Amino acid sequence: MAKAKRATPEPVTGDDDALGDDEALVALLAAGLRLQAADNLWRVSGNTLPHRALLREAGGAWNKLDQCWEFAAGDPTALLATALAALPPATAGHNSGEAAAPKPHYWGHRGRVRERVMRSGIEPLADYELLELLLFYSIERVDTKPLAKRLLDRFGTLGDVFAAEPAALREFEIDQKTLILFRTAREAGRRLAERKVKDMPVLTNWQQLIDYCHAALAHEKTEQFRILFLDRKNVLIADEVQQRGTIDHTPVYPREVVKRALALNAAALILVHNHPSGDPKPSRDDIEMTREIKTAAEALGISIHDHLVIGRKGHASFRSLGLLT
Repeated sequence: MAKAKRATPEPVTGDDDALGDDEALVALLAAGLRLQAADNLWRVSGNTLPHRALLREAGGAWNKLDQCWEFAAGDPTALLATALAALPPATAGHNSGEAAAPKPHYWGHRGRVRERVMRSGIEPLADYELLELLLFYSIERVDTKPLAKRLLDRFGTLGDVFAAEPAALREFEIDQKTLILFRTAREAGRRLAERKVKDMPVLTNWQQLIDYCHAALAHEKTEQFRILFLDRKNVLIADEVQQRGTIDHTPVYPREVVKRALALNAAALILVHNHPSGDPKPSRDDIEMTREIKTAAEALGISIHDHLVIGRKGHASFRSLGLLT
C-alpha cells in the first residue's frame, strides 16, 4: 500500500473565511509573520523571534527542522492577531510612524552558519563555531556564540566542555537537554575512536590506539585504571575499567588484573590510566604498581606490552621510557 504523502502547507489568504478575516491576516503580515495551513496543521514563519513567547502561549510548538511554529489545535489566526493588537505598536510591528528598531547583529546568523557548513563542510569551523553549532540544537532562538566562547574560556577545550561536571555548567545556565547533548557528543567521539582499534592488531595501529585512549580518558576528572586485553595475535578482545579512584590515586590489585586476564584467555595486556592533573609523567607509585603487575602476569605467561599514562597534555609510554625492563 502506498504511503500517504503529507501535504505541503499552502499560504493562507483572506479569501478563506475559515482561516480568519482579512484584518487578522493583515495584523500577522504587519508583524512579519507568515501563515500557512494544510491538513489541520497551521505553520507560522517569518519574523518569529520577537514573538516567540506570544506564539508559545498561543499553543504553538517550535519545529527546529523547518524553522517555524506549528499549531495543531486549530487556526491560530484570530488569537494571534488579538495578542499582537494588545502589544505596544513598535513591538507588534505596526506602522506607528516611529523608526523601526534595528535588527540584532545575530539576525539570520544560524541560517548563515548552516549554509556555510553545507557549502564548505564542517572541518574549517573553529572550536567555538563547532560548539556554537551544537548549541543551536539545544537552545532555541538565542545567539549561542557568546556562550560557546565563554565555555571554552572557562574549560579550555571541546573535550573539557563535554566532560564538565553538571555543577560547573550550572553557572552558565546549561540545562539538562544541553548536558545530554554534551555527553552524547563525547560518547560518540569515544566510540568512533574505539571502532578504529577494535578487532584488529593494536601494535600495528598504535596511533589509533593512543587516540582512542585519549578520547576515553584525557578529560576524566578522577583517575581510571583500564586494561586492554589482547589475544595471541595482539587483537583487542576487551577494554575494561578495572578501578576508579580519586583525583590523584587509583588502587590497583595485581591479583585481580591477572585473574581477569585468565578469564578472558588474554595473552597480553596494555595497561592504561589517566592523570586528571593533565601531566602524563609517571609517578613513583605508577612505576612500582606496574612492576608488581608485570611480575604476576609474566609468571602465568601473560605479556605486558605497555603502560600508557594519559593526560590532557599528551601521553607517556612506559615502554618508550624504558620502565618495563
